[in-house]
Amino acid sequence: MSPEYLVAPMREDLTKVGFQELKDADAVKQAIESEGTVFVMVNSVCGCAAANARPAAKMATQSEKHPDKFVTVFAGMEKDAVDAARNYMLPYPPSSPSMALFKDGKLVHIIERHQIEGRPAQMIADNLIGAFEQYC
Repeated sequence: MSPEYLVAPMREDLTKVGFQELKDADAVKQAIESEGTVFVMVNSVCGCAAANARPAAKMATQSEKHPDKFVTVFAGMEKDAVDAARNYMLPYPPSSPSMALFKDGKLVHIIERHQIEGRPAQMIADNLIGAFEQYC
């Protein structure tokens, strides 16, 4: 687990643009199983989260068509919340960072770490925006 003072700015990077932090399994269940569309970002301290994933997620929030909710869990911090989110992302293996879009509790789109590493944030954001246009 990373010290909270190191993680706090990484959390704020998303919460300041409207993401809600989910810190326990019940909050994850309530968010994902709600009616409508929910975008979940599994945040991380890694370099590809900082350079690619968080910037892409922030860009995607500006899309005209977007999910009803933007939520985030932090890998390596709130284990129960992250495990719960990852269970909803099955059969995809655990991945951080990663991003998933749910519609009425069903997984409809996912971006795994291997699709984030080495790709520019704009390319990832375009992928997300395409999913938002299709499902939201």
